[in-house]
Amino acid sequence: MRYFNVAGPCFKDKHYMIDAATRLHGVEQLIDMEQYFVIHAARQSGKTTFLLNMVQQLNAEGECYPLYCSLENQQGVADAKEGIPGIIYSLKDALLFSRIPNGDRFAENANFSDYLTVVKTELTRFCISLDKPLVIFFDEADCLSEGTLISFLRQLRNGYNNRSTVPFVKSIALVGMCNIRDYKVHIRPDSETLGSASPFNIVAKALTLANFTKEEIEELYAQHTSEAGQIFEPDAIELVWKKTQGQPWLVNAIAREVIVELLDSDYNKPVTAELCDRAIQNIILRRDVHIDSLLERLKEPRVRRVIDPVIAGAFVDITTDDFSYTKDLGLIRVMENKRIEPANPIYAEVIVRTLNNNTQESLARTDEKAQMPRYLKDGKIDMDFLMRDFQQFWRKDSAIWEERYQYKEAAPHLILMAFLQRVINGGGEIIREMAAETGRIDLCVMYQNQKYPIELKIRYDSQTLAKGMEQTAGYMDILGCNEGWLCIFDRSPEKSWDEKIYMTKEKIDGGKTITIVGL
Repeated sequence: MRYFNVAGPCFKDKHYMIDAATRLHGVEQLIDMEQYFVIHAARQSGKTTFLLNMVQQLNAEGECYPLYCSLENQQGVADAKEGIPGIIYSLKDALLFSRIPNGDRFAENANFSDYLTVVKTELTRFCISLDKPLVIFFDEADCLSEGTLISFLRQLRNGYNNRSTVPFVKSIALVGMCNIRDYKVHIRPDSETLGSASPFNIVAKALTLANFTKEEIEELYAQHTSEAGQIFEPDAIELVWKKTQGQPWLVNAIAREVIVELLDSDYNKPVTAELCDRAIQNIILRRDVHIDSLLERLKEPRVRRVIDPVIAGAFVDITTDDFSYTKDLGLIRVMENKRIEPANPIYAEVIVRTLNNNTQESLARTDEKAQMPRYLKDGKIDMDFLMRDFQQFWRKDSAIWEERYQYKEAAPHLILMAFLQRVINGGGEIIREMAAETGRIDLCVMYQNQKYPIELKIRYDSQTLAKGMEQTAGYMDILGCNEGWLCIFDRSPEKSWDEKIYMTKEKIDGGKTITIVGL
């Protein structure tokens, strides 16, 4: 029986899968037009699966010799004297296991000392020996860096420009997480461009692989139902769509976690929304390799310059390369209303937990009393009591904690969320809604079917309070709550703590109450 795959490329005879070709159009046309192009998409979204299927398809059609070649082994090899020979060896390995004739003879007499031309020279020699055109898909191309990257791209460009007189590769795809414009980060972290004469300015088009649609999630899960008889309830599929926004690895990982880990492969039990929610929490807490590797990117300054204001609800310049780079990594998305937010709710949760994890752990060690029972009153959270405790903590230690954060703009929000997370870990949940340029973060603390809406804002001017009241009231209406809390961080150095720390209650239309928490 096939299964949900969460490690490596998918194969139709082994795994449930959606044909990646349905999510990426135009590749065959570019190959027919003898173009060089880029395919970029977030990690584990199906790129390698697509490439292997494309090689299989082109082999069946028989009009060219397609080759899949991964450059992952050259990651971090900056010196072209070492990196370029490494690329040749990667090509030799790929050809050795391909259907292409004379593959075992590729570069058998290569002059590796001439590392500035050897790729172009050997590919030309090989193309001359073939009776059909050669097409190469270079996977993990954005692993290359500095001198290796520049030399490699220049040699491909040289071969491309002279194809009318000297045989060379018909079509090349550079495939990775980054678009070609972002390859500059692999040259020097502080570089602005690849240079006025880009070493790969021959790219005809940059394509990206879309996430699953809701219908494709249904189709994927239906494959398992057809083979195993196990039903995915409609609410479960709806929850997976809402939480993942179709990110392929997450869609597969949730199904696998439920079926294999939670249900122990008992196909007689249906997959419910409750089980999917438990699976999501397990994946978040376990920080599987996919999530861990993606979140490593949070340490990069250019990613921080985008994610920091997204968390804080501040302005993000969408015209910058930093924004494009972070979006291509799959960390953020642009909504139809132009709002910029984390790519999906699961990523939003793990981003926050990653950034404030040290704070959570430190708070847990230093104040064991601050657990849920301390704040319960008649089965409900005494949110005013909890907020007064945070006010005392913030007044005493905010300068120390803020200094520990690289994400300076979002630091107050992250610290309060860490404080809340530590409290509700015993049986609650925090739902977070973050988006750039909203001027706020919406939090909903859930406990025993009770909702506690909290609005977080930074005081920028005299309009902050009025705007915050309006936003909090709107959020309360969405959640159907009669009480909400508006937390305003005042970072004005000239104000005293006595001016910043306060708690007042305001009645609004319909008898609802907003508690304003000054910080």
